[in-house]
Amino acid sequence: MTPPEPIAITGMGAISAIGEDVASNFHSLEQSRHGIGRITRLDTFHHDRLMAGEIDLSDKALYERLAIADHEAYTRSTLLALVAAKEALDMAGFDRHDGYRTGLISATTVGGMDATERYYDDYLSSAEHRHFILTHPCGYGAEQMARYFGVNDFVTTISTACSSAANAIMLGGRMIRAGLLDRAIVGGADCLSKFTINGFNSLMIYSATHCRPFDGSRDGLNLGEAAAYLVLETAGLAARRPQKPLAYLSGYGNANDAFHQTASSDNGEGAYLAMKSALQVAALHPADIDYINAHGTATPNNDLTEGHALLRIYGSKDALPAFSSTKAFTGHTLAAAGAIEAVFSILALQHQVVFPNLNFSQPIASLDILPQTQLKHQQIDHVLSNSFGFGGNCTALLFSKAHD
Repeated sequence: MTPPEPIAITGMGAISAIGEDVASNFHSLEQSRHGIGRITRLDTFHHDRLMAGEIDLSDKALYERLAIADHEAYTRSTLLALVAAKEALDMAGFDRHDGYRTGLISATTVGGMDATERYYDDYLSSAEHRHFILTHPCGYGAEQMARYFGVNDFVTTISTACSSAANAIMLGGRMIRAGLLDRAIVGGADCLSKFTINGFNSLMIYSATHCRPFDGSRDGLNLGEAAAYLVLETAGLAARRPQKPLAYLSGYGNANDAFHQTASSDNGEGAYLAMKSALQVAALHPADIDYINAHGTATPNNDLTEGHALLRIYGSKDALPAFSSTKAFTGHTLAAAGAIEAVFSILALQHQVVFPNLNFSQPIASLDILPQTQLKHQQIDHVLSNSFGFGGNCTALLFSKAHD
């Protein structure tokens, strides 16, 4: 197998319940410090009942941080997206006037729902908040981001449930390799909303306590809010600029087994095919992977089927590399999950460390596989990161170390 030209990652940004930037996220991961607690900021019936990963910044504080006038209509998801994307672009040394074809591919599932929930009744009775009506569609936030950063060569939105940001990253990589873009700003953002909390709770997959990925007693997820973005560039463009690549996007794969509206297939067919495709694109073998950042939502169905898919890829539990789910740190951040975990995968490569799978006490009996439960320093050259969405939309991304 001949690997294709690598795609350089020259910038990354992140904001989540465990940190307001990449450095603070890494520090929390390194210290095994999670951000899950009783819901306090969101105005919901489940206030102080269910647990979630909330970002301790008000919308007003985000407006001020981004120097946006308070009379403009920006939803919380878009504000979080702007914070993370700005960090990524600053790290990459982005110049909107440099003449390189730049695309913005942003992912979300919540879209403007948080504003619609707050102002729906007001829309009918007064004009005070009607300017937020435009923010409801998922694509509007990406348009606002494009205007904020001055990007207009290509702008689109991806919404494939929990694999959204991973698909945004994959699409950016594919467009660069196809010669359609020189650079792509890719990632996703979702804030917490009553809509999503009520939805997952009604499916009876929302845990009342801290989620336990890959644990035999797991009983559901905790939601979280986050945003994360990467800057992808052609290897040639990256070589001409002073910023050194942080890592490389070397492989990606997507498959949809269309098994059920929400559940994964029993044997993890979509997950298996996505991982297999990512390895093929990167021209790597399963044994080349040093760490797997698993989707690991801590729901009974997901962890079982992802475990089956991993065993299908590797043949036996003894052949599995170190793996863990980081969702017990941040909560399941929905459309942002693939991007925040892409950042965590790159941090694993940079710092040569496997992050712990928190709250694990006993293996799933039918799998008997053991995630990494303690911070572990080891040689890491390639990381596989999984993101699986409702409807069986499964995506795997493969990141490789940037060698000096």
